[in-house]
Amino acid sequence: MNPKPNIVNLPVYKPGKPIDEVKKELGLEEVIKLASNENPYGASPSAKAAIIADLDNLFLYPDGSAAGLTAALAGHLGVQSENIIFGCGSDEIIALICRAFFLPGDETIMADQTFSVYKSNADIEGALTIEVPLADGTHDLDGMLARVTDKTKVIWICNPNNPTGTIVPHNALVKFLDAVPAGVMVVLDEAYFEYVTDESYTDGIKLMEQYPNLVVLRTFSKIYGLAALRIGYGVASPQIINLINKVREPFNTSRLAQAGALAALADQDYVAECRRLNSEGIAQLQEEFLRLGLHSFPANGNFIMVDVRKPAVEVFEALLRLGIIVRAGHRLYPTYIRVTVGSAEQNKAFISALEQTLSEQEVRA
Repeated sequence: MNPKPNIVNLPVYKPGKPIDEVKKELGLEEVIKLASNENPYGASPSAKAAIIADLDNLFLYPDGSAAGLTAALAGHLGVQSENIIFGCGSDEIIALICRAFFLPGDETIMADQTFSVYKSNADIEGALTIEVPLADGTHDLDGMLARVTDKTKVIWICNPNNPTGTIVPHNALVKFLDAVPAGVMVVLDEAYFEYVTDESYTDGIKLMEQYPNLVVLRTFSKIYGLAALRIGYGVASPQIINLINKVREPFNTSRLAQAGALAALADQDYVAECRRLNSEGIAQLQEEFLRLGLHSFPANGNFIMVDVRKPAVEVFEALLRLGIIVRAGHRLYPTYIRVTVGSAEQNKAFISALEQTLSEQEVRA
């Protein structure tokens, strides 16, 4: 069998290690997973109740247009239903954008250390990826603009950026959008939007009327705690949404996902509480990193990227043996790990394990 030549050397995405697998491999009774930026407090009780209530309908196909959820979300965001498309996580929307708009030889621009799914999907469609180095962990917007050519189709901005956690502030983003040619799509990935408390941050959806080439991505996987149900969405002009819908598979979001998301959306008190707890967790971890003399990037999502001053993969393995799963292997930051902000108890356990790991490695050195 002969695959497409451009996919032969593509890396296979490696998710964070599952808790049960780590327990079995290492004989551990308790494992704390701080690797995948999941909400440690789970979904809201109302979302769980809505999912349970819909279990009797598992024999029915979901609403292919997610009409009820779309209408509710449109009201929440202040847009029209025609501005919204749902996907199997916002990852699928990324794939659909690439499928709908890229031809082999087209160019796409992104940061050199950002969400890997942008590049992998562009590669699948035969587009050429232009990677612009981050500046202190933040998107270099001037550098990205300098790489725009007549072949540029899409520019990707992850805001907050995954894995560094930095943000592009409102004024810088508007200046950038003013300079981007109208025929170039800008995809603003706001997967962690609901966690951000920095007042310089902007709501990308409020910029869409002024910039019709803008697409905003969000998800129910993070603060809403519905990662297992895989449901995310894109917001854009009706013209762009219509084109993306042409390549979307039918029934791409499940009944349970739609039911859970609809109830979760209505429980904004729960969202606010998760945001508050996350902010406290960020402060807790940053204080401990400062005490330990470890540099960390500003945290604006529900994760922090911290320099452990040792090969990150070795620290990852040592933490794993202590029952803590984090994320390592960032090619441009070989001594940094990314850790999800957990509950106060989980954060305390992580810091204790990290101190032990770094101390042991110092002794061996």
